[in-house]
Amino acid sequence: MKIYSWNVNGIRAIAKKGFFSWLENLDADIVCLQESKISVDQLSFDLSEVSAYQSYFACAEKRGYSGVITYSKIKPIATQIGLAENKFDREGRTIISQYNNFTLFNIYFPNGKASPERLAYKMDYCNFLLNYLRELLKTEKNIIICGDFNTAHQEIDLARPKENQLISGFLKQERAWIDQLIQLGFVDSFRALHPTEKNCYTWWSQRSGARVRNVGWRIDYFFISQNLKKNLQKADIHNQVQGSDHCPISIELQF
Repeated sequence: MKIYSWNVNGIRAIAKKGFFSWLENLDADIVCLQESKISVDQLSFDLSEVSAYQSYFACAEKRGYSGVITYSKIKPIATQIGLAENKFDREGRTIISQYNNFTLFNIYFPNGKASPERLAYKMDYCNFLLNYLRELLKTEKNIIICGDFNTAHQEIDLARPKENQLISGFLKQERAWIDQLIQLGFVDSFRALHPTEKNCYTWWSQRSGARVRNVGWRIDYFFISQNLKKNLQKADIHNQVQGSDHCPISIELQF
């Protein structure tokens, strides 16, 4: 079972850069996209009828903003758009797909850099999600959470930790929330297999040639519940794939 996740920074923009050729040649069972920046009335045939894939969309009320897409070769048992909380669901940030062996969350977490209000909104979303997961774990033990978390967890996860200690994305409260997620019983799949590997980033600023110099942040993740750790075979960062300010990440699970 191969699952990919990628913040594409606009599905229509990346479609012009060869995205669908990449997808067609990708040996993936499920592909989760974030920041699709597309509205319901813009869901054209080429976006929704992708060869071999079932398509699921969560769109923001605001045009050209946020949004997630799940493309799946395996038809889910059930799909839920959002967390059943309008405060968050109107921004189109969450798709939950239930499969035989796991439940998959495709999430575009809020960015807290714009203002104190947006940081508060981000933390509200994170805490609501944590409580949602806590309840779900009472009945569902195999859970995967993937997407753009907009947070680097540890100093190893960004090129310049000291310079960014007071910047949203590396604030103490944001990093502490990931600690809480781990305490709840989730595992950072990449660090489970690559615990000390450095210079592994998934996002680079589009200014000052940051990507060429690899001055980046690892803010895209697959977190898996403890029960799935035994199934985890690979966790990779595909930093050679261009087209967005993020790169794709993937995991492979054996069932």
